This record gives sequence, structure tokens and C-alpha cells, in this order.
Amino acid sequence: MAKSPEHPLPPYMNIDPAAAAAKLPDPINTARFAKAASFCAKGREDLAKRGYAPDGKKRLRKFSTWEITKFLLPVAPAHFRRVLKANPDLPQGEGQGGAKWFTLEEILTIRSHFATEGISTKEYLPYRPKGVPAKIAAVANFKGGVGKTSTAAHLAMSAALDGYKVLVVDLDSQGSMTSILGGDVPDEWKTVFPLMAKDYARNLQMENQVRSARGEAELPLDETLQEALETTAEDVIQNTHWPNIDLIGAQLNLYWAEFQIPVWRMGLRNWALWDALTNFLEDEGILDKYDLILLDTPPALGYLTINALAAADILLVPLGASFLEFDSTGRFFDMLYTTFASIEDGENAALRKAGLPEMRFEWDVVRAIVTRFDASQQTDMANVIQAYFGDFMNAYRQDYTALVGQAGEQVNGIYEADYRDFNRETYVRGREAFDRTYAEFKELLVGSWWRDVQMMEANDGEA
Repeated sequence: MAKSPEHPLPPYMNIDPAAAAAKLPDPINTARFAKAASFCAKGREDLAKRGYAPDGKKRLRKFSTWEITKFLLPVAPAHFRRVLKANPDLPQGEGQGGAKWFTLEEILTIRSHFATEGISTKEYLPYRPKGVPAKIAAVANFKGGVGKTSTAAHLAMSAALDGYKVLVVDLDSQGSMTSILGGDVPDEWKTVFPLMAKDYARNLQMENQVRSARGEAELPLDETLQEALETTAEDVIQNTHWPNIDLIGAQLNLYWAEFQIPVWRMGLRNWALWDALTNFLEDEGILDKYDLILLDTPPALGYLTINALAAADILLVPLGASFLEFDSTGRFFDMLYTTFASIEDGENAALRKAGLPEMRFEWDVVRAIVTRFDASQQTDMANVIQAYFGDFMNAYRQDYTALVGQAGEQVNGIYEADYRDFNRETYVRGREAFDRTYAEFKELLVGSWWRDVQMMEANDGEA
């Protein structure tokens, strides 16, 4: 009778120490990190340019009549063609017959024409009330890999295709959002860093005025702060290959802000560091120049994230449908409570003593969004998350589709992907995953604006 073969041992058993040691490299010193970083920088540049034109710049593709009439404008293809034929001054697109292709700039022009001349009951331009500022939406969670940047990027692109003017602010020193939008950020002076420094410098100047009146020595204003005082929004905001998306980018040196901000705060205890980004957006008139401002935060509850959350009207918290991400997100909410409640307590103690109104952080709405959802494996966990988070949850769970991965290989969003590179049904399903996320977000956006208008009218009536 043949002897049965022995069951093979797991690969982690009987490892020979000498053989294992022979495979080790020489001890690693810090110079090796620099070499690895250099290789990665070169690779990152090469990979990022997969989505770039031959001249090294990103270009937004053109959109077909089929896409425009299916996704962007509530008109039938035949009517769309008739309107263009009757208005030769409008962009006519490229191509032959009915297969015309248009740039987004051309689509925005055509959209405006329909808004002026079209049927009044149709939404050719998205809802945007006059007399109210832009809405600020922050996408945040301190767990990495949950889809923060992807969610923020696709919301920005969705809103742009919908006709809104968008400013994206990348607060993550990894700069992934900046890469997606083709930003050029040579150093920290093209990030939000000088804007934070400018806010501190202004507060320092006000403090020195008080000190001077008292005959006290003034606090020093170093070269960095003096240069920051000269920085304006135009110095840091750059155009992107999307005609109605602008960017304040990020790069590795932005991380220095996490060390510098607490140093500034120690030098001037009455500086409200959490309001630096808010003050920039308000003081520089940014809220009047855009419809939507999207803040992409780093995966940590640091000073940059605190600024983003303090500035935000709408807070979106992406998470995957797993126990670890649910647990981590719960801790994130706990840290939000601890952080902002402690700021309120500290500030209000001083305000009450001075007989001034108390301050309070407040958001129009907060929503957690399940991302990268696989209904075949994660439905039970997603239902549990939904049950515990309740009205904090988005109703729609954002499916992961092959289209997302394929577009990501070209450092593009799915809205930048050409549907001709896919099966059309695959493209429509993949796009729907983000269209439905945007639909829920837009409902929050529109509802928040409408509520603001009602409150303004009520206050005017009381006055």
C-alpha cells in the first residue's frame, strides 16, 4: 500500500535563521529614504502623466451629443440639434452629422442659452439663490483609504458638469487631489500655508497695536509672516483643465503647517487658529466668486483638518462597510466632539466673563457615505452601520465598479474617462455610482441654500 504524502507545512514554519539573515540587505540609514523618495517622485511623475497631453498638461476630453442630452441637459438629442442649427452663433461642436463633440466651455455656453430661451419648467442651470454665499463642504475621516479624495474629486467634477463654479482646496500634503486636477505646486507658498500665516500675522499686528498703546514691547513679525501678509487669493488659486474648477493645491511641505500652527498659537494665545481658513475665504471674497468650495482633508484630525471642519457648512464622512472602518469613524466623531466642545468651552468662558455672546460651531448637515460598497458581501455590515448612525447616513451606498479602477490608472476621475474606451453599459453603471452620490449631495446643498434664504426673508420681515 502506497504511503500517503505528508501534508505540507505552512510557509511560516521551519524558517532557517541563517538563510533568512543572508537575504537581508545591509542596515538601512536615512540616506536610503532619500533615494527611495527620489525614485518614487520620478515614478509618480511618470504615472501621473498617463492622463496628460503630450505637452505635459492635462486636457479635459470633449463630450458627445449623446452624453450631453443623457447626463447634462434635459433635452432630447433631436431638439438639441435643432436649437444649434437655428442658432449658428452657438458652439456647433466637432464631427459629422449627429455625432458632434463639445468642450465643457462650449457646453456651459449652450447651457446658458437654454436657461434663457428654453422651457421655464426645466432645470438647465442648477439651483443657486442670489444674495447668499457659496457653500463649503469638507470631506473628512481620520482613517486613510476610505475614499476621501475620490469622493471629493468626483463631487467637484459632478458639480462642474452640472454648471456650478467650484473651488477645490487640497489640505492633504500627499497632494493626491492636486495630481488628479493637474495642479502645479512647486512649494508651500502655493498652498494654504501662507493663508494660515497671513491670518496669524494679521492677529499679531492687532495685538501689537494694543501693546503699543500700552507702552509694551511688540511681538516680532518675521520674514515669513511679512511675506504672508502680501499673499492674496490670486497667488495661490490656479486654474485647472476643467473650465469651472479652480484649485488651491498641496505638496509635501504643507505638512509643516501642522508644526508651525501650534508654535504660533503659543506665541499668541488669543489667536483663533481654527478660523484661519474661514477668515481667508470670507476676507478674500472667495464665497462670492464660487458656488461650491470643496475641502479635501488629510487622514488625521490635525490643525488643517480642524480648520476645514470649522469652515465647513456640510461635512461628508466616507467609510467602507467594515467593522474596522465603522469603529474608526465612531472614534472620529468622538474626537470631533471632544475637540470642538473643548474649543467652545474655552472660548465661551472668556466671552461670558467679558459679557459677550457665546460662540458655537454649527454645520448645516453631516452625512457619512459608504464607499467602495460590495452588495454581495457587505450588505449586512452596511445595514448595521446604517442602524447605528441613523440620520447621519447617506441613503445611497456608493458601489465600487471596474470603471473606477480603470479610470484611476490614468489618474483621472470617471467623468474624465471616455466612454468609448468601455462597454457603454459598463460606463453608464460606473457613472451612476457617482451620479447617485452627487444627487444626494446636491439635495443637501440645495436644501441648505433654500433654508438660508427662508431665514434671511424671515429676519428681514421681523426687521
